[in-house]
Amino acid sequence: MKLKIAVLPGDGIGPEVTDQALKVLKAVAKKYNHTFEFKKGLVGATAIDSEGVPLPEETLNLCRDSDAIL
Repeated sequence: MKLKIAVLPGDGIGPEVTDQALKVLKAVAKKYNHTFEFKKGLVGATAIDSEGVPLPEETLNLCRDSDAIL
């Protein structure tokens, strides 16, 4: 299985939780011979600080082009 996964470490589920979830997904991929392509996007306060909006168009497009969103 090959999947594109958008990764959005946000305000409620922060980078420290997202990083652990990525470790789990990488272990699953290894055990079951899956390929996961992870791409990070900006959302929430980080996006506001960087882009001036909580959900930038680039992040929205990333989500639309992905098979799953974390």
